[in-house]
Amino acid sequence: MTGTTVDAASGEQVLPRSGPAVVAGRAMLAVLVLLTGVTLLLGYANKARCTGPTFDESGRSSPDYGVRMERDVCYSDIQHLWIGRGIDTHAFPYVSGSITPEGQLVGGSVEYPVLTGLLIWAGALFADNDAEFLLGSALVMAPFGLATGYLLGRLARWRALMWALGPPVVLYAFHNWDLPVVACAVAAVFVMHGWRSDRTLAQRGVVAAVLLGLGFAFKLYPGAFVLPLALYVLVASRPGRLHWRGALHVAGAATATVVLVNLPFMLAGYEGWRASFTFQQLRKVDFTTNSIWFWGFRPTSDPDNVGFQSLMDWLSPTLVLLSFAVAAGVGWWRWRREGCYPWVGVSAAMLCGFLLLHKVHSPQYTLWLLPFFVLVQVPWSMVAAYLLADLTMGIGIFRWYYHLHEDLGSGIYDGFSAQAVTIGVWGRAALLVVLFVLFLRGTDRLATTPPPRRTPLAESVP
Repeated sequence: MTGTTVDAASGEQVLPRSGPAVVAGRAMLAVLVLLTGVTLLLGYANKARCTGPTFDESGRSSPDYGVRMERDVCYSDIQHLWIGRGIDTHAFPYVSGSITPEGQLVGGSVEYPVLTGLLIWAGALFADNDAEFLLGSALVMAPFGLATGYLLGRLARWRALMWALGPPVVLYAFHNWDLPVVACAVAAVFVMHGWRSDRTLAQRGVVAAVLLGLGFAFKLYPGAFVLPLALYVLVASRPGRLHWRGALHVAGAATATVVLVNLPFMLAGYEGWRASFTFQQLRKVDFTTNSIWFWGFRPTSDPDNVGFQSLMDWLSPTLVLLSFAVAAGVGWWRWRREGCYPWVGVSAAMLCGFLLLHKVHSPQYTLWLLPFFVLVQVPWSMVAAYLLADLTMGIGIFRWYYHLHEDLGSGIYDGFSAQAVTIGVWGRAALLVVLFVLFLRGTDRLATTPPPRRTPLAESVP
């Protein structure tokens, strides 16, 4: 491309700082960020339909909030959790919290890692009801959604429209507190492949590992990507030699970040900090988890079946870890065969394994997967099919809850909404299996492209 420069010694790209291409690139990014902002506004408006118009003494929307959130498909965990976690009393997270013998979190403990707990507290800081809490949380999280659109545009140009205009962003941007963790994961990829810097690949890996560690402190899942990142640094930092020190620095940086973020909460209120993990350990497979384990083993998967629930407590995480090992192993095999470790594709496949095999598959998890549709080229037909299955599930599940709770004659397998849930669950599951393979087979364009450098060079390549 005209105006592109390269380092003759390393082959790394050096991006131009001015010219028509730069102006066009900035205009493209501005459009992507603007469109992302519009989509986020639509996402907020979708959830705000459940708020008000009046509020009871606890700040809960009335009347008929419990009906509207399912009937009108405007439910969000943000609004719903205003009551019952100490959020409405502005309790600082974890420090004075605990979990009751019945598994109820109280005193400021929430079922999420510590950075999400801080985010929840910040969103509620000036709120007196669930509508203000939803608005405050949206204002806190929206910059992360905009940053994700910007970074994806830097990495994949117009393909980032899948994020900027993605239906999952409308459905789930403010369903839970997921925009920050998505931003951390995308930022880690950007540091490795889009950041214009003279840092070595190993040094970039350390910065990316810190971001993944922060992501872990938001919602855990980016921690899995540290393994493929470390393997990428191991084999790509010094062509022809394994860079063990660089790989260990990646693992160490991620671990240190997680420890440093969690340690203050552990020291200030261990019981409240530990309660968040206990809550997840106690969670059962039921009709709210939306996973293949509940739907695939009916009626054995009843929450009261102690034997089945105990089996799921170890079988699900074991299979998730096995899928991680398979993905990392296939990536290593590709490196031995092709000379490049596809760490972004491996990370995407690992996420597919988690979404398929974990005992909980919350609707907003699609936000985690959406950036990988931008970063790794898979067939558009597969992307469209997955988004359609997800849309069917995202709408069908709440309409099904409405029919069940209002006793409208829709049994667990009866009625259109129940069929939509069935199609959504098994459609997503089948597509996740296919995507697992496609992510591992596809060309990791980012991993095979040298990262851009900051220092301009004189030699121009036509």
